[in-house]
Amino acid sequence: MKHTIKILVLSISFCGILSAQQPSKAEILDSVLIDSKTLLPRKNSSKVVSKITEETLEKTPGKSIASIINEVSGIEINGAHSNDGQNLGYYVRGGRNRQVVIMVDGVQLNDPSQIANDFDLRLISTSSIESIEIVKGASSVLYGSGAATAVISITTKKPSERPITALVTSTFGSNRPTENEGYNLEEYTNSVSVNGTLQQFFYQMDFANRYVDGLSSVAAREGEALFESDIFNRYNGKMNLGYHFTKNIQLSRFFSFDKFKSDFDNFGYTDADFRSISKQFRTGGNFQWKYIKGIFVLNDNYTWLERDVSNSSFPEKYDSKSSTLDAYINHKITTQLSLLAGLNFNESRFNSFSIPFGETDFTQSVDEKTANFKIIDPYLNAVYISNFGLNINAGARLNTHSLYDNHFLYNLNPSYNLELGVANLKILGSYSTAYITPSLFQIYAPLYGNENLQPEENTTIEGGLEFSTENNLRISAVYFTRNEKNYIDFVTIDPELFISQYQNISEEFTANGVEVEFSKRIGTKFNISGNYTYTQPDEKFALRIPKHKANAQMGYSITSKTQAGLSYHYTGQRDDIYFNPITFEAETVTLESYGLMDLSFSTQLSENLKLFANVANVFDEEYEEIYRFQTRGRNVRVGFSLGF
Repeated sequence: MKHTIKILVLSISFCGILSAQQPSKAEILDSVLIDSKTLLPRKNSSKVVSKITEETLEKTPGKSIASIINEVSGIEINGAHSNDGQNLGYYVRGGRNRQVVIMVDGVQLNDPSQIANDFDLRLISTSSIESIEIVKGASSVLYGSGAATAVISITTKKPSERPITALVTSTFGSNRPTENEGYNLEEYTNSVSVNGTLQQFFYQMDFANRYVDGLSSVAAREGEALFESDIFNRYNGKMNLGYHFTKNIQLSRFFSFDKFKSDFDNFGYTDADFRSISKQFRTGGNFQWKYIKGIFVLNDNYTWLERDVSNSSFPEKYDSKSSTLDAYINHKITTQLSLLAGLNFNESRFNSFSIPFGETDFTQSVDEKTANFKIIDPYLNAVYISNFGLNINAGARLNTHSLYDNHFLYNLNPSYNLELGVANLKILGSYSTAYITPSLFQIYAPLYGNENLQPEENTTIEGGLEFSTENNLRISAVYFTRNEKNYIDFVTIDPELFISQYQNISEEFTANGVEVEFSKRIGTKFNISGNYTYTQPDEKFALRIPKHKANAQMGYSITSKTQAGLSYHYTGQRDDIYFNPITFEAETVTLESYGLMDLSFSTQLSENLKLFANVANVFDEEYEEIYRFQTRGRNVRVGFSLGF
């Protein structure tokens, strides 16, 4: 702690002796929101924020949201290159799923019936997304429980200002492993959106479907025949209605449903006809009131979710409900200082049903009357942008939980801008805390639950540089170190009787690493970008986390309407663990590094019609993301977008 205070004092002192200028109009357009809930020019943000723009998303039609996010520095979405139904692991800075917050349109989403209380990205259609912002590090002051290693904020598309517009997008292609020589059409992704604005009223209706066949969940051993393919089939629908009461006051409400069916194989690495079905219904809305010196925002969401894995070796059914409300007012006190005050509320509950040993009918194993909790968190955050280059983002949050004592959190993120002619050098530092409350599953699960669990605590220290120029060059490098204590582990109490339980353990763990990013536009034709991540987690958390990971992209504008792209993704060696069905013991195996090359092409044939194509894994490289589970080989995808 003493070292942390010294670092922050030195950072602020160093910043204070330098000078800088006010942001230009171009810089204001290049703005970020996620790290402060205040729209700021990127250079005045006290973090390095990764932003996936609408332009980037349009270049990757048919691609899953997991595979797109997997190309961001510091993030490993394990399972992104596997069968579409593969469970996803969110590994960021040595953390796991329960330490990553996923938000959609300003509201945190979660599934109280999941062990990690995490939201399943497989439920989201990429066609509905306008942009994604990602900030790494402890962010619980603004985003509450779980925001320990990253916050992924997804913004969906907005209605057109025209009275009526429609967009139809369709892609189709192959979905084969490297062992299969054929290129059959086995992937179909279709979406349609109708939206517009009629005077003060605006509306949007979206529907999407993704159907994928051709790839097995588990890979057959060498010399064996390929396992039967496992189907993934998803439907998404959403209706959003809103009204502009005045130029500065608007209200909108939405209703959406998401459903997917996913086949999978036996965890003993044998072929099986198992199936998982997930259904989600969401409703909520947004209210905004802009006034002369600020804005008031109210976002709310209600989610009802069902998961059915009754067709499996361990038949179970779950249903969960969660209500979330986030209200805040962001007031500009002076031209340099703004203050954000907010209140966050969450109520979660779930039921589960299983078939007891020796019986054939489902019985309720967890009741929502018992398995529920409420969180009510007030928070404050201040953003100071000086006229001499110093920027400070600082805040605090009081977590009040229905099952635990109050918990106080805070963050201090100073940065400084040094103008170097047409270039800008941002020096940043950060000290942030976070917490992760136990999930309802960890507390109340039969056999394994523990009602005496306490929240985990995380602390992240960051320091780095971001260099940018007016000719579209940006380079950043960030060092981080993360400390975790009060960790909730799955502890074996009696191995002979197979008795285990979730418990807080006394050990503290650390993870550290470096994240480097660059991007450059060369003339009017070329743009290149890339990133490299070095992660050194504690040995206990190293499973499936590569120490080295890199991504590189190059785009070329053949004409003003035709573009081509080339991307490369490298994932280094990492360890995995599997249960040996012969020895009945857990064994560790090393997964080899791999690199994947992708090609893409698109052309705007007319004002309304766009064609695109891409080839994934050009060299048909064979690799594993998860031991013995199948991954995609070389595949071709083509499609079109038609607007009216």
